[in-house]
Amino acid sequence: MEKKLFNGARHLLPVSERQSLERGLVKMKAKREGKIPALVTAWPKFNDAFCDGLEWKTITVVGARPGTGKTLFMEQVVSDIIEKNPDQKFRVLKFQMEMVDETSAIRKFGLITGADYNTLMSKDGKLVDKKLFEKCVEYYKSTINNDLINVIYDTCTVSEMCATIHYELERYKNEDGTYPNMLVTIDHSALFKNDIGQKDKFEMLGALGEALTYMKKNYPVAFVVLSQLNRNIDDTKRQVEANYGNYVLDSDIYGSDALLQHADVVIGINKPSIRKIKKYGPEKFLIEDPDTLVFHFLKSRNGMTRISFFKLDRTTMRIVEIPTPARETTAKIQVN
Repeated sequence: MEKKLFNGARHLLPVSERQSLERGLVKMKAKREGKIPALVTAWPKFNDAFCDGLEWKTITVVGARPGTGKTLFMEQVVSDIIEKNPDQKFRVLKFQMEMVDETSAIRKFGLITGADYNTLMSKDGKLVDKKLFEKCVEYYKSTINNDLINVIYDTCTVSEMCATIHYELERYKNEDGTYPNMLVTIDHSALFKNDIGQKDKFEMLGALGEALTYMKKNYPVAFVVLSQLNRNIDDTKRQVEANYGNYVLDSDIYGSDALLQHADVVIGINKPSIRKIKKYGPEKFLIEDPDTLVFHFLKSRNGMTRISFFKLDRTTMRIVEIPTPARETTAKIQVN
């Protein structure tokens, strides 16, 4: 067969749709038999955005402004997945490019003990309780038999991220030569360095979206990516109570065009109390607890978009699900 080049481009190799149908049946059968379980978290509403939990070969993007607890969200996702899925074998690779390692570690101790950072760091001369410190030591000792997490603290390019993921999968190959499943978390997307030929962050984010899709198609990985929200959400017009502008929108995700089309699930996290909003959105949800968090499920490839409510439980320093708050009601005047 004659090979014709178009601007030097190589041809692609089509896959028979019938072959794809066969693979679909194999996956359905494996799921039915419990051979490909999802990664369950502590949040049923989060699990429901997927197929009973975070699925392998998916990309989840979570956007939030500073102060909404997105780093705590990420740490809790990883900790809960390890705890609640003991029968699954997988590793975790975290790209933590915002904090130094010891700060990140102390935040992890906070999640384990329920104490906040200032308490653990003996702020204002209030020495951390000895029993609390010993609890941190015991957790550290326990990781010797459960050393599943590796962390990258150095800022890198998207290409270096892909190379690192491949290196880690090769490093921890199974005895039969296959790659292990790997949960990859990124905190956060805008911190990657521009690669050669990328003139700004938006080009970098476009490359990141393409790279994540390539990696999930070719490797047994699942991505959870933290992203900032655009400053537009802080506009005074959007802080007027009982307004649609209170809600997090697709366009609020930083670099949304680059990430939304590649993501399987997109979540925007809002904390109404930061903007002193007590009647949230046109549905006028009554926000009485200042630690209430609103999760906007903006995209769910295999589920439904919706709004769900959570809160930061400061007694345990964990994010927990809460019932949907009541809405403001207007008293009706009875006419005789």
